[in-house]
Amino acid sequence: MKNVIRSLRSNFGWSQAALGQKLDVSRQTINAIEVGRYDPSLPLAFKIAILFDRPIEDIFEFEEDT
Repeated sequence: MKNVIRSLRSNFGWSQAALGQKLDVSRQTINAIEVGRYDPSLPLAFKIAILFDRPIEDIFEFEEDT
C-alpha cells in the first residue's frame, strides 16, 4: 500500500519518533509504514487520517498485487 505519510510528517516538521509518540506507536513502526513494509491496522490508519486532518483515501492508496 502506498502512502504519503513521510511527506505529511515532513510538512508538519515532525520526526518519525514524534509522530510515533502522537500515534502511540514506535518510531520503527512509522518507518515501516513509510517505506511500505507494514500496512497499518484500520484503527491506526484512521488515527493517522484524523491527526493529519485528511481523508484516509488521501493518505493511503491500495496497490493490487500483479
